[in-house]
Amino acid sequence: MTYLIVKAIVSGFIIAVVSEVARRSPGFGALIASLPLVSILGMMWLWHDTGDNDRLADHATATFWFVLPSLPMFLLVPALLRGGVNFWVALGIGCVLTIGLYTAMVWVGPRLGLRL
Repeated sequence: MTYLIVKAIVSGFIIAVVSEVARRSPGFGALIASLPLVSILGMMWLWHDTGDNDRLADHATATFWFVLPSLPMFLLVPALLRGGVNFWVALGIGCVLTIGLYTAMVWVGPRLGLRL
């Protein structure tokens, strides 16, 4: 249980830092947020928990393929905001787009030989 609490605190701390930095400097906050910190932490926790090279390699590969469908949201949301759409509506539309693209990736990826 202590290990789970440590993981949650470390992971939460990173999110808090990104939020605070972005409040002061949106560009620098975006730079930090774009770093694959969550992926790196996830790989570290997975390695600690399993020590399994194949599982970690599969996880890293799948992470790469799942990053791709998330990227269009980061173009759509700002475009909607600049077009006058309410933040929550723009975020919701971006999330729906991402969910749709994730669904497509889950369906199409294995048909293209991807191990997700």
